[in-house]
Amino acid sequence: MQFLAYILIYPILWLISILPFRLLYAFSDFIFVWIYYIFGYRKAAVKGNLRLAFPNKSEQELQVIMKGFYHHLCDMILESIKSLSITESQIIKRFKFTNLDEIEQFQKENRSIIAICGHYASWEWIVTLQKYMNFKGYGVYKKLKNPYFDRLAKRIRGKYKSYLITTKETIPTLVRSNKNGELFLCGMAADQSPKLKKAYHWNEFMGVKVPVHTGAEMISKRLNLPVVFLDVKKVKRGHYEATFETIAKDPKSFNDYEITDRFLKLVEQQIRRDPQYYLWTHKRWKHKNEVPKKYQ
Repeated sequence: MQFLAYILIYPILWLISILPFRLLYAFSDFIFVWIYYIFGYRKAAVKGNLRLAFPNKSEQELQVIMKGFYHHLCDMILESIKSLSITESQIIKRFKFTNLDEIEQFQKENRSIIAICGHYASWEWIVTLQKYMNFKGYGVYKKLKNPYFDRLAKRIRGKYKSYLITTKETIPTLVRSNKNGELFLCGMAADQSPKLKKAYHWNEFMGVKVPVHTGAEMISKRLNLPVVFLDVKKVKRGHYEATFETIAKDPKSFNDYEITDRFLKLVEQQIRRDPQYYLWTHKRWKHKNEVPKKYQ
């Protein structure tokens, strides 16, 4: 059944991917009408998240943000599909890095890097970073249930010498690479909610106390890897700029969870700057009422 789904859906995805960008975004506008007005995909969750994050904004202001978000969400979906056939020159033109020297310094020092970002603007096209550096690229992801689409996702990233690894594979893979003297950059989006049984730290995010992922900090301290934040901005439709900001050059010198908290503040800055580009469909604040007493 999974293979049947793949062979039926893949040709459709391919045909969408070869659309010129002008038609691609026209199709995105069409999908927006269905997702927002007809199906109302997760509108209750999005509105609830926005009310929590921006309690002082009016309903009219939240409505503007919400519509902007759904337009952007549809663009991201189509841009992900476009990755099937997009040329290297096209993606480099549309996703630019403003200060590569920020990470080149670590390459000169023969140091591998942990790069973290939020689910903001665009994270699909970050894989082009491998075109500018000699690091081996790893991206931490959640494995897809359909093994055929999972292999497809890995193949797309592989075009840019970036390799997907699951959360379970992350530590053994990086420990092995580090032991073998291999230079790597491991990227992960670390702003979503962890499972409660794996919540080792709680802090305020957009004014609400929630559990936060600490894996990036833990790995950086274990292997003494600098931590760099990737701030992605949407310049205009289909065009993005990414800027690196070093959070920790020597992670072992930081107090526990200080690196994690700094990262969270940087994601907050992104959201407050242009809130419509954050991934509001995820239930980021679902554990807000389950704060352990020691964190209250």
